[in-house]
Amino acid sequence: MSFSVGYLGPKGTFSQQAVDALFPQHVSMSYQTIPACIDAVKLGHVKYSVVPLENTLEGTVNLTLDYLIQEKMLKIVSEIIIPVKQHFMVHSQNKMKWEKTESIYSHPHALAQCHQFLKQNMRESKVETYTSTGAAARFVSEHPDKRIGAIANDLAAKEYGLEIVKPNIHDFINNQTRFIVLHKNDTALRIKGLELKGYKTTLMIALPTDHAGALHQVLSAFAWRRINLSKIESRPMKTGLGQYYFLIDVDQQMDDILIPNTIAEIEAIGCHIEVLGTYPCYVSND
Repeated sequence: MSFSVGYLGPKGTFSQQAVDALFPQHVSMSYQTIPACIDAVKLGHVKYSVVPLENTLEGTVNLTLDYLIQEKMLKIVSEIIIPVKQHFMVHSQNKMKWEKTESIYSHPHALAQCHQFLKQNMRESKVETYTSTGAAARFVSEHPDKRIGAIANDLAAKEYGLEIVKPNIHDFINNQTRFIVLHKNDTALRIKGLELKGYKTTLMIALPTDHAGALHQVLSAFAWRRINLSKIESRPMKTGLGQYYFLIDVDQQMDDILIPNTIAEIEAIGCHIEVLGTYPCYVSND
């Protein structure tokens, strides 16, 4: 049965690469912003949406996390890790004079990931931020008369007919982005043909304001049960200074005893807990 999947567009983004790996047989629909991708699921315009959550170099995509917290009705049902390979590309008309590029366009994260290349090779070029790497590549393809270039992936170069003049310009070869799949219910989405890395359960915890040492007790509830946490970070509640949510990734799927008992112990000290999802984690090697 065919269905639609939303992603951060336009075509040629790493988000599309993630969608193509997860849903090769289904219709994909691009959206201009991460909130628009998430709203598309909430409003029923698409069945799933794929959005970036974390990058090796730039850390958490806070917009995704904050909007997901606000829209608690949506659940993480799967994730995929995509290797990030950035290339410098220009219109074919400018291939022979790429070193004289006047302006370079890309997403802020992509520009930051290619800092050394820009500093050493393109000192005279103006750097311009764009909403996505795919949108930057599309803009370059539409303006062959301008001496401009884009930093994007090979999918964008192919999609918009650009020439990659300097491949693999990223600073670190182990750069990866973690994408999550959002759905209205909490049924884990299992994908055939992809490498399964493991399982996660993501929890959002709000601490009580009148309980000293609450965070220590929360972490202890996991520690004495030998439950491994792969990530913990705080995000502001946006209700006042010093008030935070804590987001915790547990390195296992929801079970019948360990995690439910942990949650019960944490709630007993006055914490509020939301399960944002329990899901399989995949790796793409393409």
